[in-house]
Amino acid sequence: TIRNASKKTGGSSRNPPKHPRPKHRGWKVQDGHHVSAGTILVTQRTTRFHPGLNVSISEQQQQQHVGFGKNGTLFAMEHGKVYVTCEKIDPNWDHTWIQRCYAGREGQTIYKKFFNVLPEPQHQRFKLIDEV
Repeated sequence: TIRNASKKTGGSSRNPPKHPRPKHRGWKVQDGHHVSAGTILVTQRTTRFHPGLNVSISEQQQQQHVGFGKNGTLFAMEHGKVYVTCEKIDPNWDHTWIQRCYAGREGQTIYKKFFNVLPEPQHQRFKLIDEV
């Protein structure tokens, strides 16, 4: 006689413990794309990307007047075209956070990526009917 297994072997689960779902952080909009106001440009935990012209940090932190916290999401404040620039920064070396993050780079120039949104120029098709 042939004896078969009474219990099947355990299969793999789709989301096992200690393996959370990926957060999909990073660039959401590329350089040169057109965006509307409120569009999320970047999701990040640390300050990899900085807000430039017409770009702000997450709305929650903006209401609390916090620079960067847990949620460093950047979003567009106006309609326009996205430009990503690499600019020099001059960090304040008095802060311990700056000393810790940029240790050993005191004499060097430090570059960071900035997200900028340049608004589209308005059309000039208005007709002057009457001056007050």
